[in-house]
Amino acid sequence: MNRVDLFPESGGDGPKVILLHGFTQTLRSWDTIAADLRKDFRVCTIDAPGHGRADHVYIDLPTAALLYAATLGRGTYLGYSMGARLALHIALEQPFVVERLVLLGGTAGLVSDQERAVRRVADEALADIIEHDGVGPFLDRWLAQPMFANVPDDRADRLRNGALGLATSLRLTGTGAQDNLWDRLGELTMPVLVMAGEHDAKFTDIGHRMVERIGRNATFAAVPNAGHAAHLEQPSAFLAVVREWLAKPL
Repeated sequence: MNRVDLFPESGGDGPKVILLHGFTQTLRSWDTIAADLRKDFRVCTIDAPGHGRADHVYIDLPTAALLYAATLGRGTYLGYSMGARLALHIALEQPFVVERLVLLGGTAGLVSDQERAVRRVADEALADIIEHDGVGPFLDRWLAQPMFANVPDDRADRLRNGALGLATSLRLTGTGAQDNLWDRLGELTMPVLVMAGEHDAKFTDIGHRMVERIGRNATFAAVPNAGHAAHLEQPSAFLAVVREWLAKPL
């Protein structure tokens, strides 16, 4: 694999915690969470493929797992939504770098070939819209979804992304492109915390099912009074759950 500059940012002392953001965000989306965790942890943030300073990185999730694991090294991997799916791939493909795994609003993929095919068509249509309309108009549509109704205004950060990068991210790392990983969840042997916002019914259900498949080393936790982007909607509540779990001995 050729060398790719990803420009991770880190700070603080203590055990390493790596934060992986969601689709249309950048590493800056973690600023509030990272500032708090840096009191006790060495926190590392990085832009996802097709985003921010990695907008030139066009790779799928299995390839990203190899590249990001090599770049970021060993620590606790905490991902949100698309970032949770990337963190899950890293834990399955490069488990030796993952001390603990935290998945917020993530999924092990769509189960059937038909579901994935339908989702790929939808993701391709969204990618075409981004390329045709540009990032600003697309974000107006994207952030108008009910799942983001209570997210603080972070549009300026999302506008740091480019149309080609976001479109390519959808095509290569979208849920439609993700393999069905449900049958592999039992391979995870590290401590796993699966999270969802209290009001995010879809990912609460997915989260409970993932914990059941992973086994006794997995725990589910709901973030009170939060939806899909629980870490943005209720950062203090999110941090309380994560900190309590991280305080448990390995």
